[in-house]
Amino acid sequence: MVQGEMSDRTMTWQVLLFISVLSLSSVHGQVSYSIPEEMAKGSLVGNIAQDLGLDIKRLKSGNARIHVGNSAEYIELIKERGVILIKERIDRETLCGQTTPCALHFQIIMENPIEFYRVTTEITDINDNAPVFKKDAMKFEISESAVIGAKFVLERAFDSDIGANGLQSYFLNPTEHFILKLQGQADGSKKVEMVLQKPLDREKREQISLVLTALDGGEPKMTGTVQIHVTVLDVNDNAPVFTQAIYKASVVENSKRGTLLTAVSANDIDHGSNGLVTYSISSSIDGILDLFEIDESNGEVRLIGKVDYETAKHYQIDIEAKDQGGLSDSSKLVVDIADVNDNNPLIDMMSTSKSVAENSPSQTIIAVMSVHDPDSDNNGVVNCVLSENIPFTIKSTSNGFYSLVTDSDLDRERASEYNISVTCSDEGVPSLSSSVTLTLQISDVNDNAPVFERSSYEAYIIENNTPGLSIFTVKARDADWNQNARVSYILEDTSVNGVPVSSYVSVSADSGVIHTVRSFDYEQIKDFQFHVKAQDGGSPPLSSNVTVKIMIQDQNDNAPQVLYPVQTSSSLVAEMVPRSADVGYIVTKVVAVDVDSGQNAWLSYKLQKATDRALFEVGLQNGEIRTIRQVTDKDAVKQRLTVVVEDNGQPSRSATVNVNVAVADSFPEVLSEFTDFTHDKENNDSLTFYLVLALAVVSFLFITCLVVIISVKVYRWRQSRILYHSNLPVIPYYPPRYADTLGTGTLQHVYNYEVCRTTDSRKSDCKFSRPCSQNVLIMDPSSTGTMQRMQSENNMLDEPESPLEQKPPNADWRFTQGQRPGPSGAGGPPEMVMGTGPWPNPPTEAEQLQALMAAANEVSEATATLGPGTMGLSTRYSPQFTLQHVPDYRQNVYIPGSTATLTSNPQQQQQQQQQQQQMLMQQQMATQHQTLQAQSSEAATQPEPPKAAQTPASKKKSTKKEKK
Repeated sequence: MVQGEMSDRTMTWQVLLFISVLSLSSVHGQVSYSIPEEMAKGSLVGNIAQDLGLDIKRLKSGNARIHVGNSAEYIELIKERGVILIKERIDRETLCGQTTPCALHFQIIMENPIEFYRVTTEITDINDNAPVFKKDAMKFEISESAVIGAKFVLERAFDSDIGANGLQSYFLNPTEHFILKLQGQADGSKKVEMVLQKPLDREKREQISLVLTALDGGEPKMTGTVQIHVTVLDVNDNAPVFTQAIYKASVVENSKRGTLLTAVSANDIDHGSNGLVTYSISSSIDGILDLFEIDESNGEVRLIGKVDYETAKHYQIDIEAKDQGGLSDSSKLVVDIADVNDNNPLIDMMSTSKSVAENSPSQTIIAVMSVHDPDSDNNGVVNCVLSENIPFTIKSTSNGFYSLVTDSDLDRERASEYNISVTCSDEGVPSLSSSVTLTLQISDVNDNAPVFERSSYEAYIIENNTPGLSIFTVKARDADWNQNARVSYILEDTSVNGVPVSSYVSVSADSGVIHTVRSFDYEQIKDFQFHVKAQDGGSPPLSSNVTVKIMIQDQNDNAPQVLYPVQTSSSLVAEMVPRSADVGYIVTKVVAVDVDSGQNAWLSYKLQKATDRALFEVGLQNGEIRTIRQVTDKDAVKQRLTVVVEDNGQPSRSATVNVNVAVADSFPEVLSEFTDFTHDKENNDSLTFYLVLALAVVSFLFITCLVVIISVKVYRWRQSRILYHSNLPVIPYYPPRYADTLGTGTLQHVYNYEVCRTTDSRKSDCKFSRPCSQNVLIMDPSSTGTMQRMQSENNMLDEPESPLEQKPPNADWRFTQGQRPGPSGAGGPPEMVMGTGPWPNPPTEAEQLQALMAAANEVSEATATLGPGTMGLSTRYSPQFTLQHVPDYRQNVYIPGSTATLTSNPQQQQQQQQQQQQMLMQQQMATQHQTLQAQSSEAATQPEPPKAAQTPASKKKSTKKEKK
């Protein structure tokens, strides 16, 4: 019930106290709060963000947290709201006991940058504890002779609360014989005495029961009670009296158990058993009986527990002296605790960094720590130092707080890790110290370029090497770490004799191995140099260059070359030796060179074969051919020497040369002897080889061409067969087109020019996309005598090999002015040359009829005489267009822009001739009928028509008559 009332009262407490901000170096501020004890979990302590002027974003980004050291966590920080709340229920009596004021001290720490703030929370007392007596009952034996005013000391109640909530007063009930007297003491406590106010009479009442009530000052008030049993004894009228009202003693903390503190004494003037005094501790302070004890008989006070100066600096002990008659007296013993240096400094690492970049500026904060020594005076004064020879220092930022900062430049390549030992010592005697070691990694920065192992490289390689051969390896090291130390090798873009160096060598990007790209020839290049760049993987990357020189070593890969005498297959060279030559006569000198160098170019000459070995010798070093004896008449005129030229390489290479020597005194003699001199068999063998090779090549080309030609012929034959078996007509049928338009009764004609091709015509040069065309000439009598030309083209034969667009026909194929349709002898303006101008004089009906009759007769005659092997050209001409201007279609068909002659299929042609004869007869009859009607209707109105010009049909007919 008491706790429920306290909870209701807790809700009414107002957390309203002072806030003070201190600017002390790294301690950016201090704030204090006051809260009552026993607040519920989650209760608000204060708005720390508002009170310290901090932004909630700063609390989040700085990872704000509460640091309480080794104490229990009663308070928690809510970063999202910027407030601190009750984490665990706080009992002031458990936390601080009777110590006032009672406060919680903690720090709020933030990072990036490191900041911390002090927070002090005072815990105020509430009336949550009732006064309690140690004993359930107190018993007194009082003599009946006790005088009025006799005092009897009562055991005081103990109240854990303090201040107004602590013990305030006592009540005694009933008050018939005794009254209660309270006497204040120097320490603020009250001495409780029961005073006799009425004489006792054992005969009337031997046992008296009283109730002592202890009352505190809280709201509501709380009480505690104890029973007092009084036994009335016989006369004992003197109470013990202490020699001192207050006794004092001191003891060093951590003293051994059983240490004597002092001895108290009380005198009783009574005799006998009534004068025997016993001592006891009546202190109401909790824990006193666990630390001290008193001898009942002699009053010696000894230490039975462990006292700690840091826990309590002094103790007050209430001592009671009581005689056998129940009379007593009380006194106080004050024990002072002396401090000794028994506590090492406590080092608390509040915030530390595990790594720092090597390019960090000086005074960069590495760690923040708090150091505390609970000892007093010099024993609690602490000094902190670092280990020597490290680029760090420690600074005291405020009372008990230190910062570890950099003191000079860092270099990871010199030291990649530091074990920083912090030692804090107090000034006690002897001094006590504590140490803590912080391991700090130095992170790498790309501040070192790769360094080659050598300033320059030289390598040798024998010529004629295999491409891809590894020459040697360049190596560079980077003092940095990880990616910054990863070295890549790059071949610098330079040229050697105008050729990129990358065509000579290549370098492996990872290993630095240099490989050859080509096979080297010492005779072409003897040495070259290039640059290799080593680049690390940092950002930005650092690099360095080195010069590499490659020297080619000669190899005996070239045979000696004979410069003289010159060996030719077309002519014969001979050296003349007179028969009078003496011994040692120089016949000639073999001159040879070797493009190799060194020993590979040292040449020696030897005589391999000779017609007469006893006549000539060759100088080993100079190649001079000399006679070694006198030439005689018996020596042959024709002498043939084979000289071997050999170099000094390993293995050696050689060349041979044939020297022809003529032993004669005159040139004619030599000429007659050497005309049948045969050539060297080796040259003949070489010539035979080349002839056979040339014959094989020519034969292969001939066979290849023959196969290609046959393939093309077969392909074209298959295409012609496909076209031959098609159903395309050779001579198409063209029905007449007559129409009466505009209701004028004037006959309009459509003139068609159509060309058809045979199956073999694909072999000609004629290629066009529209092989058949129609030229329509329309005469409109309603106009002013102009003839409009309309052309419609339809594709009759789609040839696969023909292009989509046909080139225009040759200009020389166009009809001239005299060949175009129109009145005979009529001339036209210049634009009519291209067939685009107006017709000058429209033909009359008589001219049209005459031309139509002639055309019909001509067609019938041509059809009758058309034989196999020719291609018909079916044409309908205008009345003024004569057939004599058209090529002879009975012989052949002329294609514009081509020299090809087209022929037709005989079977198809015969069928078409029969159909065409029937149609022509019908056309003639219809034409005559229409012409007669037209002449009769217009004879009265029209003047005499002019003489019609000769049409092609009429001219053809007249020509035939003349021939007959």
